Amino acid sequence: MEIDKTTEKKENSSDTQEYEKVCYICRRPESKAGSMIMMPGNICLCHDCMQKAFDSIMGNGMDMSKIDWSKMDLSQIPGMPYMNMNFTNPTDMEGFGNAMISNKQKVKKRKEKNGPDFQLKDIPAPHILKAKLDEYVIGQDKAKKVMAVAVYNHYKRIFDEEQRAVLAKKGEEQADDVHIEKSNILMIGPTGSGKTYLVKTLANLLNVPLAIADATSLTEAGYIGDDIESVVSKLLTASGNDVEKAEHGIIFIDEIDKIARKKETNTRDVSGESVQQELLKLLEGSTVEVPVGAGQKNALTPTTTVNTENILFICGGAFPDLETIIRERLQKKSSMGFGAVLKDQAEQERQILSKVTTEDLRKFGMIPEFLGRLPVTVTLEKLSEDLLMRILREPKNAILRQYEKLLSMDEVKLEFEEDALRWIAEEALRRDTGARALRAILEEFMLDIMYEIPKDPGIGTVVVTRSYLEKKGGPLIQMRG
Repeated sequence: MEIDKTTEKKENSSDTQEYEKVCYICRRPESKAGSMIMMPGNICLCHDCMQKAFDSIMGNGMDMSKIDWSKMDLSQIPGMPYMNMNFTNPTDMEGFGNAMISNKQKVKKRKEKNGPDFQLKDIPAPHILKAKLDEYVIGQDKAKKVMAVAVYNHYKRIFDEEQRAVLAKKGEEQADDVHIEKSNILMIGPTGSGKTYLVKTLANLLNVPLAIADATSLTEAGYIGDDIESVVSKLLTASGNDVEKAEHGIIFIDEIDKIARKKETNTRDVSGESVQQELLKLLEGSTVEVPVGAGQKNALTPTTTVNTENILFICGGAFPDLETIIRERLQKKSSMGFGAVLKDQAEQERQILSKVTTEDLRKFGMIPEFLGRLPVTVTLEKLSEDLLMRILREPKNAILRQYEKLLSMDEVKLEFEEDALRWIAEEALRRDTGARALRAILEEFMLDIMYEIPKDPGIGTVVVTRSYLEKKGGPLIQMRG
């Protein structure tokens, strides 16, 4: 297949305008290394690397005045970094630099800003945000309300900070001296209660980049595993290598309870308390060097600078055994007499996580400095049978609607009896993995239906019954006409 050279040149020129140039040798972008020297093949060199190359040539005693640069084969020059690259035919070199450093490893150029990227009216109010979340997330009303307010205040803070920056640039006086502090969020809830799904839905509604990282893979710098900066690198990738867009994004760190301080250990805790210590600078807001287009830093990966001050951090975890810690604290406060708090009351409390305090989290193994940088605490309730039934049917992308759509493509109508839905909810409760169990159960029982139905084009309707789910019979099938 022959490549159109005109089209390729247009793409290269648009890349040059949109992305920063990257030095072919040291992999620094022009925002760090300064202006670049263009070589044949779209190879960019910073002034430092070019100077080092010439110093290397001169150090080998070569007389520069005797070199015919029009017929120069750079592979013959000792010390030059471009081995086997012949410049005698420039057309052979065309696009070489772009092939070596792809756009995935380039950062988009920053734009000149005359004001905030958005207006206050563009930020949805908390009640509007919660109403939109209600369409996708069933239950967890308290959590949705807290999240909506926290996100609304966060983006008002960004607007205020950007407005201040513009006034400072113009040399004008600030309206006041009140600076709004960042409010990161800590989400606590049992597995399958909707922590990750809630954050994903929130990011989609706000149309901001979202990065989801797993705290279990994070380790202290210098040890095997992901460095802390890899969390920000994922957000940069999600925003298309646009640093400005990434600095207004959301980072969700899941399984945050796995980095709790290890109890009774004699070895160095490189994936526990030390990770909490290193996360402090990110949560509070700092400027960090992150690799572009890769998870870890190395000599061949360009790096860029990202300011985490306006990035909203949401940390979530199941925190197993936290309920036991809360009950122990509540039982110590039990008393006697009328209106007394009884020990049995703590044992019978269903939504015990809602009574969590900083003291309980510290006892679990989270350090106070880390908890201080997560001032907003959201607890998600354990899903009940009625909530699980609603999750099956009500959300815009409910699981049942997905199966109905799949069978409708075969012109077959899928229906579920009320008793069948009740059985699925009961089975999900028994498995104790929250809403995740619903899909697992449906996948198991829908397998035979999805396999057998396309065999017979005369089938018009399939009704899933409780007896079929209990393996006492089959689904009701109605033929067309």
